[in-house]
Amino acid sequence: MKGVMRLGKKGKLSPRYIGPYRISKRIGNVAYELELPQELAAVHSVFHISMFKKCMGDPSLIIPTEDIAIKDILSYKEIPVQILDRQVCKLRTKEVASVKVLWRNQFVEEATWEAEEDMKKRYPHLFEPGENPDQGTNSLLSTL
Repeated sequence: MKGVMRLGKKGKLSPRYIGPYRISKRIGNVAYELELPQELAAVHSVFHISMFKKCMGDPSLIIPTEDIAIKDILSYKEIPVQILDRQVCKLRTKEVASVKVLWRNQFVEEATWEAEEDMKKRYPHLFEPGENPDQGTNSLLSTL
């Protein structure tokens, strides 16, 4: 179950990039020191060049640290926004229902499949009677 992710840890829901931050000095051939804000004081300020992305002028690509709500333990909690689709996988002895979840600050392509039972326990507001978790492309075509 997705929930709390640590900065720097790889995973689908971890932020790809945060920033932009100014480079304060070059350290060696492939390492740079950044001017990080005070809320990231616990993060080491020297990074390998492979961890950088050229800062483009498009503000939609930049996730501010205030939106992520980084805690002192360098973790944040992802918030589900919407249920996009539902499927039932048949195993040998049982059936497992899954829902495709769109998470805050993520694109639709990065939505993940989660166990429906766990999502109902943690986020019951997503399954209110007015909403249909089966709203996928198939149900939209059948209503036209």
